[in-house]
Amino acid sequence: MDRKLPDMDISGWICHKCQSPLTVFQVNVTYMGASFEVELPGCAKCGVTMIPEILAFGKMLDVEKLLEDK
Repeated sequence: MDRKLPDMDISGWICHKCQSPLTVFQVNVTYMGASFEVELPGCAKCGVTMIPEILAFGKMLDVEKLLEDK
């Protein structure tokens, strides 16, 4: 499984909560007991992570379906 963020320009994006610029970092995502390390944009200051729509409704939905079928 590709754990890289789809091409997405986050330059100029800021965290709504603390007004810090977003950066891409490793995040541990857990679903139904399975953990995955993925690169996601988020705020290094407060830790809020953004899940892009393409990922939420694309790859993550596919993984969710695979895990639920097991």
